[in-house]
Amino acid sequence: MVSCPALLVAAPASGHGKTTVVAALARLHTRLGRKVRVFKCGPDFLDPQIHALASGTPCENVDFRMCGEDDARWRLARAAAEADLILVEGVMGLNDGAPNSAELARVLGLPILLVIDASAMAGSFGAVAWGLKHYREGAPITHVLANRVGSDYHAELCRETLPEDIAWAGALPRDGAAALPERHLGLLPAAEIADLDARIERMADLLAATPAAELPPPVDFAVLPPPTFPQLLEGRTIAVARDAAFCFLYPANLECLTALGARLEFFSPLADAAMPECDAVWLPGGYPELHAATLAANRAMREALHEHVATGKPLLAECGGMMACFATLHDVDGQAHEMFGLLPGATRMQKKLAGLGMLEVDLPEGRLAGHTFHYSTAETALEPVAQAIKTAGKGGEAIYRSGRLTASYMHLYFPSNPMATAKLFLP
Repeated sequence: MVSCPALLVAAPASGHGKTTVVAALARLHTRLGRKVRVFKCGPDFLDPQIHALASGTPCENVDFRMCGEDDARWRLARAAAEADLILVEGVMGLNDGAPNSAELARVLGLPILLVIDASAMAGSFGAVAWGLKHYREGAPITHVLANRVGSDYHAELCRETLPEDIAWAGALPRDGAAALPERHLGLLPAAEIADLDARIERMADLLAATPAAELPPPVDFAVLPPPTFPQLLEGRTIAVARDAAFCFLYPANLECLTALGARLEFFSPLADAAMPECDAVWLPGGYPELHAATLAANRAMREALHEHVATGKPLLAECGGMMACFATLHDVDGQAHEMFGLLPGATRMQKKLAGLGMLEVDLPEGRLAGHTFHYSTAETALEPVAQAIKTAGKGGEAIYRSGRLTASYMHLYFPSNPMATAKLFLP
C-alpha cells in the first residue's frame, strides 16, 4: 500500500464549477510547495489541459469503462508514490453515467468534496448535499463547498442547512472574471484562454481563506505492477500533430507509444510546411472546423501527407484528424473548405450533437476502447472496415481504411490494447 492525501471533487450536475475548484486547489497547494497530481474522470481532453497548467504536471484520465479499473488503480498508485496531494475531478453530475463519480469514489476509497452552485438557493443547500450523500448506495461525501454565493450572509445561510455528517468547506463568491469560457465541445483549450493563469490564481487566492485549503486525510492505494509493453515500435518515429487544430491528446496515449519503443516528433499542420521524417503519422482530434481556411491554404502540408500515404506508411486520423483527411469540410456557416483530400467525401458541422458515448471496436489489429464526441457528420462512399459499438445504448462509429490510413470519429485509448495500437503504426 502507498498513502497520499486525496480527494474527488464532484457536483450535482455539470456547470457547478468543478473544474474551476479543482484547478484552484491544484494551484493553491502547488504554491505551498506541494506536488499535486490531478486526474479527470471520463474521456475528457479540455479540463485536463487546464489542470496541467494549474498543477504543473500532466493530468491523466481515469474511467472504468474506457480505461479499465486496473489502469485507474495503477495510475493513482503511481501518483500517490510521488505526490503530496491527489485531486480527481468527477464527470457531469455525481450520479450521472455508468459507472458514475459516486461509484468510482466508493470503489477507489476516495472522499468527496461536493461543489454546489448556490447562486439560486439557500435553505435547500443542505438538502441537496444530504440527498446526494444518501441516495441509493450512498456516496462518501465528507465536505461541501458553496460556489457563486452572493454575500457572506448568503454563505452562512447555506452553511446552517448542512447535516452533521457533512462538513463545511467554505464558499466562493460569484466572480465572472474567474469563469472559464466555453464553446461547442466544452471549455476552451487552455492555450486559447489568454488570462487563464490569472483566473486560476484569482480563485486560488479566494480558496486560501476557506477550509477547502486544508489537506484531506491520506487514502491508501494498493500498489500494482506497472503494465509491460513489447518493443514493437522500437526504432520507429511517429509524427504527432499538435497545435490549435489538433489538440486532443491523452497523456496516457503518448506514454503508451513511447513505452512501445516509438520516438515521438510533434508538428503543426497549421504552421509547418513539412512533417518530420517519420515512419507513421497520428492526426488526433481537435478543432479543424475553426482553422479550416488555414489548413486549406497549407498546400505544402497537404502534399507531404499525400506523399506519406502514397508510400504505404501508416496514418491514424481521429475525429478532427479524420475531418481534415476528407476532401471537403463545411464549417458552421456552411462555407466549404478544401482539406487534405486523403479520403473521398466531406464533413459538415451542425449545431446539434452528432455523436457521444463510450465505444469498443474490433479492428483487424485487435479490440480497442475509446469514445466519441462530435458535432459534424461525414459523407463518403467508403465502406467501413469495422464498426465501433457503444458500450451502453445504441449506435456507434464507422472505421474507414484506405491503404494504411485508418480514420474514424472514435478517439482510441491506446493503453486499452497496446499490441493493437502498435500494429496501427506498423507497415
